[in-house]
Amino acid sequence: MRWRLLIPLLLPLLSGCPESITTIDDAGALRSDFDWQVRANIPLPVEPIDNAMSEAKFQLGRHLFYDPRLSSNETISCSSCHHQDKAFADGRVAPRGATGELHPRNSQALVNIAYNPTLTWGNPSLRTIEQQIVIPLFGETPIEHGISDANQELVLNRILSEPRYAPLFDAAFPGQPISYDTIVKGLASFIRGMTSFSSNFDRYEQGDGNALSESAKNGMALFFSEELECFHCHGGYNFTDSVQDRTMFLVDRPFHNTGLYNIDGLGAYPEPNTGVHEITSRAQDMGRFRAPSLRNIAVTAPYMHDGSVATLEDAIRNYAAGGRNLTAGPNAGDGRMNPYKDGFISGFSITDDEINDLIAFLQSLTDDEFLNSERFADPWATP
Repeated sequence: MRWRLLIPLLLPLLSGCPESITTIDDAGALRSDFDWQVRANIPLPVEPIDNAMSEAKFQLGRHLFYDPRLSSNETISCSSCHHQDKAFADGRVAPRGATGELHPRNSQALVNIAYNPTLTWGNPSLRTIEQQIVIPLFGETPIEHGISDANQELVLNRILSEPRYAPLFDAAFPGQPISYDTIVKGLASFIRGMTSFSSNFDRYEQGDGNALSESAKNGMALFFSEELECFHCHGGYNFTDSVQDRTMFLVDRPFHNTGLYNIDGLGAYPEPNTGVHEITSRAQDMGRFRAPSLRNIAVTAPYMHDGSVATLEDAIRNYAAGGRNLTAGPNAGDGRMNPYKDGFISGFSITDDEINDLIAFLQSLTDDEFLNSERFADPWATP
């Protein structure tokens, strides 16, 4: 894809000066005075040395996130594909960019992205939010925001001409010009600050025994059982095995083939969505995708990298079967027999009542405070 060629050219933009608000602790972790709004037993995320968090950057990024001026034709913003009431997913199988081009992958929920050691569904090389943001802004295959050499000055002038931005940029990046460097860093700071740890499950974990229904408690027991093995790929405080925080010295970056497709009987996934294989071209990477966090999962349907699984029940039944068997259509094939399928996708027995209990537990991971907080809402909608 042509956006891969853009990344080396744009990464020099993503450097900056250290800020006086940052310090280094005894373990060598970067610390700032930013309020992450996470409870005491949740580790703090890693902050990049060249873009330490601040409230001013967060608020600047919030304005940029919701601003359609940051696209070629002023038709989309980041929020067009990431809606707060859906945990910053969009409820569609696949989103469309500024020119109407359909993206091949489902919009991911932007929940606790600060804890992700890799970004996007299947690219192990994208390890910072700053790197990832370059792709939707400037990428050409597919076109999302549609900023290019031909229009980037026009787009930047739109931002410069909005009077609310001058004080926001000055507070966030004092003494620095308004540029794509500071735009990317501001956006990254807002997205990095999207933390969500106030669900009913969290209240239960903190000692409120009434925070979960009996059905949800039964579902929790199933979720963490060796029979279902859900927790192996969706464990820990962020409900994913792909996580990093400032307490970690070694970070794992796993990707998994869940037996969703097997269109040629040899393990193939539909182009261009072949997972890590798209980057490496190695056969063993076919169909390997990052396990997303399950926090707020009940509001982020449809599921999987291509939005091809409509409901939580459908997802559970696929895993119970040990993969998905498509008997008709262009992608027909028995994913249960995919030779590259992850070893944890071995199938299990489950009743309808147990499925309902498991769904009740997954629903308990919804954080209504996060979904409705003014802190993450559209600032342009409020005078």
